[in-house]
Amino acid sequence: MLITNKIPVGLLLSKTKYELLAIISYAVAIGILDHHSHLEEITLPLAIPTLLGTALSLLLAFRINQSYDRWWEARIVWGTIVNDSRTLIRQVNTFIVDENSSTSVAFAKRQVAWCYALGESLRKLPFSEKVKQYAEDYKSHANIPNALLLKHSEKVRKIYLDGQLNHFQQIQIDSTIARLCDSMGKCERIKNTVFPGNYSMLLHFLIYIFATLLPLGLGDYSVLMEVVLTTIFAAIFLLIERTAIFMQDPFENMPTDTPVTALANTVEANANGRVRTTKVCTCYSLLSTLKIYQHNR
Repeated sequence: MLITNKIPVGLLLSKTKYELLAIISYAVAIGILDHHSHLEEITLPLAIPTLLGTALSLLLAFRINQSYDRWWEARIVWGTIVNDSRTLIRQVNTFIVDENSSTSVAFAKRQVAWCYALGESLRKLPFSEKVKQYAEDYKSHANIPNALLLKHSEKVRKIYLDGQLNHFQQIQIDSTIARLCDSMGKCERIKNTVFPGNYSMLLHFLIYIFATLLPLGLGDYSVLMEVVLTTIFAAIFLLIERTAIFMQDPFENMPTDTPVTALANTVEANANGRVRTTKVCTCYSLLSTLKIYQHNR
């Protein structure tokens, strides 16, 4: 399960090590050229790189805000999936009259499998054992989660035709399944919508321009000081931009993901609790009936 209280520093460094090395090398090269070439005669007002740094800050603020919106939308969608899954299981247990509770158990297990299947398909992971028992029957389908929802609808139709559901109850359950399908579509839209790559290219280009102009505005400082300051400021901009890249894709099997596995675990725990409760009530009902029968005899 991918959910942590904070992003590991090692992960952030491992994902940005090549960019950081490039920034350090570039800063060293510019610092040396600034003191040992014709660039030594060029001095820029410090306000120029400051103005560029301000523009970079605004662009990065927009970048990280858009990335957070994508991550937060994914989190809201999965919160809706948890609620609708609970609602579906509750409706099936409440509406369908099944003395053996086999139909309710089947619906609950299939819904849990759907939650796991959706998260694993979005992350492009092999299906877990909890999904394989259902996925085996749908190998011909390109979209296993959609096939599981279709199975829900087919079972509801069969139960309705058998007279175990009235028309209103059938509409209520079908509406819940439709909301689950809508949530699945929203997740797939977020997954398949690529954030414009030219925006990142523009930011990288401006960061290197900033790293070029900053030493020219620090003419009174030593080479070491210019390299250190240029590296620090450019690296800060780069790390902010990389953080935005992490958040913009909430289904990439990373610690910054939407915790789809944890939410599926929650649905499974709720479903198992509901199934156990149904079985206990059924056993209690049978025992009560037996006691009444013995008393009457």
